[in-house]
Amino acid sequence: MNSKLENEVLTIYPEGRIDTNNANEIQAEINNIISENKYNELVLDLDRLNYLSSAGLRVVLKLRKDNKNMKIVEVVPEVYEVFETTGFTEMMPIEKGYRRYYSDGWEKIGEGANGVVYRMDPETIVKCFKNSDALPEIERERKLAREAFVHGVPTAIPYDVVKVGESYGTVYELLNAKSLAKILAEDSSEENIDKCVKIFVELLKQIHSTEVYADFIPSQNEIGIAWVEFLKEYLPEDTWNKLYGLVTSLPECNTMLHGDYHVKNVMVQDDEALLIDMDTIACGSIIYEFGSMYNAFKGFAETDPGQTETFLGITNEVSSKFFDKTVALYFSGDYGDAIKKKKEKMRLIGIVRLMRRSIRRKALESDEGRKLIDYYRNVIVELTDKVDNLNL
Repeated sequence: MNSKLENEVLTIYPEGRIDTNNANEIQAEINNIISENKYNELVLDLDRLNYLSSAGLRVVLKLRKDNKNMKIVEVVPEVYEVFETTGFTEMMPIEKGYRRYYSDGWEKIGEGANGVVYRMDPETIVKCFKNSDALPEIERERKLAREAFVHGVPTAIPYDVVKVGESYGTVYELLNAKSLAKILAEDSSEENIDKCVKIFVELLKQIHSTEVYADFIPSQNEIGIAWVEFLKEYLPEDTWNKLYGLVTSLPECNTMLHGDYHVKNVMVQDDEALLIDMDTIACGSIIYEFGSMYNAFKGFAETDPGQTETFLGITNEVSSKFFDKTVALYFSGDYGDAIKKKKEKMRLIGIVRLMRRSIRRKALESDEGRKLIDYYRNVIVELTDKVDNLNL
């Protein structure tokens, strides 16, 4: 049993179970810890206690009798139910915690900047956040997912929050759903690619036909301006001035954007497409959506050919073909040079984002990284010279 004394608060961490067989031993051990510390408040952290019998409840009662300024935190649901049923939650402060799981053996479906998505079992998907203090991020993503859902966008709604290792995760029920990435990896025939592109574009158009006004949804246009402002000292002055003019000329709008739309974030269940990974929801110009998509399907592979297969689980050839077919179907009224110009705009925004990302990740501190930044700079100079506006 571990314990910690900090700012006159003594926290004790029982683990496992407290029942008739060990209640007296547990009581003695806690008493010993208490006798060795001077404190004003006692806290029992039950994050790792998975069973509590009536004998364990008597241990808690004795502690409460001698420590009026006592509270119990991080109580797993099964133990919290015992406290609630017996009336303990009305006698003292008891804070419910989260179910605890470990991702060992889970199938990894995808990974983004903020988290890793696993299949826990055939019916359940868990997004595990990398930040160990992710509860604010989780609540924000749940709000964004609900906002999309109430506007009619088919979204996987998280129904539970759990502890995964030392961090947190959100749980989704997706009965035997497969990502488009997995479907493409299993069958990369032309017919199947076309079928997946149709699903992908139909959902994308549904997202973009939705307008959102909630004040907690960020403006992607403002975020894009911040990207360009960051690059001011790294680009030629004339290039930067034109690029800044291009992004600031984009009209503000309330068009919903997913923000990280690719084949790993679209699940198919009973022929219905469902969105997952909703923490990047924003509103703004669709050029930012397509810039992000360009990076996922082509951008990273420009300098690291193996990145697409690592990230999406499909070959560069399939990935590139999928993107080209997506653009062609989404803008089905445009052909030839018109499609080419749209792709140049998408690539420009994508590379702007990649250059900023690489600099923030200390690319300029190595020879290899500086070569990467030079490459991105040259692409931005070339494309900015060609592009007159960023409207699609």
